[in-house]
Amino acid sequence: MSDDEAAVPGNKPIRLPKKAAKVKNKAPAPLQITAEQLLREAKERELELIPPAPKTKITDPDELKEYQRKKRKEFEDGIRKNRMQLANWIKYGKWEESIGEVQRARSVFERALDVDHRSISIWLQYAEMEMRCKQINHARNVFDRAITIMPRAMQFWLKYSYMEEVIENIPGARQIFERWIEWEPPEQAWQTYINFELRYKEIDRARSVYQRFLHVHGTNVQNWIKYAKFEERNGYIGNARAAYEKAMEYFGEEDINETVLVAFALFEERQKEHERARAIFKYGLENLPSNRTEEIFKHYTQHEKKFGERVGIEDVIISKRKTQYEKMVEENGYNYDAWFDYLRLLENEETDREEIEDVYERAIANIPPHSYFQEKRYWRRYIYLWINYALYEELVAKDYERARQVYKACLDIIPHKIFTFAKIWILFAHFEVRQLDLLAARKILGVSIGKCPKDKLFRAYIDLELQLREFDRCRKLYEKFLESSPESSQTWIKFAELESLLGDTDRARAVFTIAVQQPALDMPELLWKAYIDFEIASEEYEKARDLYETLLQRTNHIKVWISMAEFEQTIGNFEGARKVYEKANKSLEDAEKEERLMLLEAWKECEVKSGDEEALKRVETMMPRKVKKRRQIQTEDGVDAGWEEYFDYIFPQDQAAKGGFKLLEAAARWKKQREEAERAAQAELDAPVPSREEEDDEKENDGKEEKVREGDSDTDLSSSSSSDSDSSSSSSDSEDSDDDDDDREK
Repeated sequence: MSDDEAAVPGNKPIRLPKKAAKVKNKAPAPLQITAEQLLREAKERELELIPPAPKTKITDPDELKEYQRKKRKEFEDGIRKNRMQLANWIKYGKWEESIGEVQRARSVFERALDVDHRSISIWLQYAEMEMRCKQINHARNVFDRAITIMPRAMQFWLKYSYMEEVIENIPGARQIFERWIEWEPPEQAWQTYINFELRYKEIDRARSVYQRFLHVHGTNVQNWIKYAKFEERNGYIGNARAAYEKAMEYFGEEDINETVLVAFALFEERQKEHERARAIFKYGLENLPSNRTEEIFKHYTQHEKKFGERVGIEDVIISKRKTQYEKMVEENGYNYDAWFDYLRLLENEETDREEIEDVYERAIANIPPHSYFQEKRYWRRYIYLWINYALYEELVAKDYERARQVYKACLDIIPHKIFTFAKIWILFAHFEVRQLDLLAARKILGVSIGKCPKDKLFRAYIDLELQLREFDRCRKLYEKFLESSPESSQTWIKFAELESLLGDTDRARAVFTIAVQQPALDMPELLWKAYIDFEIASEEYEKARDLYETLLQRTNHIKVWISMAEFEQTIGNFEGARKVYEKANKSLEDAEKEERLMLLEAWKECEVKSGDEEALKRVETMMPRKVKKRRQIQTEDGVDAGWEEYFDYIFPQDQAAKGGFKLLEAAARWKKQREEAERAAQAELDAPVPSREEEDDEKENDGKEEKVREGDSDTDLSSSSSSDSDSSSSSSDSEDSDDDDDDREK
């Protein structure tokens, strides 16, 4: 086909579509552009802004009509495109109103209502347009139609009544309100009607509206309070009081509200009726639950502080505290401290017995949970509730049979196989003693030591029998006690003291003898001391001395030695005391230096009392010297932490023993060297004639022996001893020199 053939009539060539070029590089561009960036750039460059149309001045009526025609066409086109866009209808109607075409505007609004007759904004704009044009009857007609179609729309009623009030058509406005409240509208509508009547001083009409209002919305407490305050403001005190009373009747005792009670009481307070206010407060406290009486307590307290007496104020505070305690125990029934405080408050205020017993029963019903059932520490606070309950029944209520039942119930609830409370058993037994029933008391204590043989129960039982002078029973109880716990030193001592008080010295001594033979005792020192004191009190000094000797065979304690020496002093045997001190000094040579110093000081004091000057000087020569030394401190990790100073005691006998030990070491060393020399000489005699080389070796050996002999001298002894003294102590320079002088003398 040629170019001429491809042409169309009119000599316009047909453009054939070209083949799309293939994209060679499909990699993303290095600079990415987002839609947000495009929109921002368009806004910055103002690409979408259309310049405003130029202002035109219309001077010709025909031009004006043409302008109105175009404007109407624009509005009609907009409505035709979207009939449901109500804003277009409203703009259209307002524009017609602005050019004075009220009839056309009314027609536009009527057309809009045909589209959506339940649009509140269209009805309001329609009515406002009529009011602006001072077409009151037309506006009334619009409002009547609106409230007929939508009677629950508050805006129509408010605007309608306001319009009538503005044109001073008060009866018409009242008629509108009456029509409105027939529909039982919300509280705001009633309040608006009431305020309308109050603006025109129509008190009776406002009261009537209030009464009708309360029939409809009486469930709201604030409405009753508003009505009562309305009557009070206008001086109708009787009507106000009647309003509060009707409010209380309306809600009844079950649904009574604390707000009404507080407002009623404050009203009576303003009227100087303090007794009536107090009665209202008390009524609320008695009939309302504790969690709703906080405000009542607050205002009641303020009322009593202003107008009440001291007794009344205390009653209010006590009632408030009761409420607080009730709240605490309701939140946590295992808060035993709160129960204690609550019960103490009730008992101090001498509340009725029934109320106190009820609180006690509620308290003891909170047994520790099963997870804590086997742990005694969770029962320690709880068990005192039972104790206080029993004591209250016995001492305050004087109901002894009920107290006995409380004790029995408490003992039944305690898991005696796991643990027990000796206090309960003892209190129960003492209660029976106070009731002059000794058989029951003995039975209770017998059952207690049978179920759970505790030391406290045995002692309480023994004390009871001692007070009753039943000594044979006491002996039997002590025997049972010792069978149960033979390691108790106190029990053995008490048993022996009992026998001693009864004048049976042999039995007491036998008890002590058996006691000290027990293999395991918790406090053997107390037992031995009591045994020795018993023998001393019996003036059996030889037996006491034998006991001391026996005890010293078992232990080498410093206090035993000093006690034995003091015993010898008390009987006037200073020589025996001196011998005891000498034995102790020899026995305690390896003991701590503080104990040895304690012994020497006691010995010195003994010699001062005896008056023997020579013995006193001898003891003084044995007294140690007090020196200051330094030692290195190490932490728990073994790291050096510096040096510390401490005081040490140097005993003369330790130094003497130390010097003698060094001399013995030197003698042993000399003896060893001498024996080696003799063996060498004997070997030389027994050996054959040596060669020349062997003679040279012998000369070398002789030289070595001479060197050894040179080291074996007095000077070497003194030097070695002095070096040993230097290495054994880290004292001051003066102490080292004194040690060297002592070694040289020895």
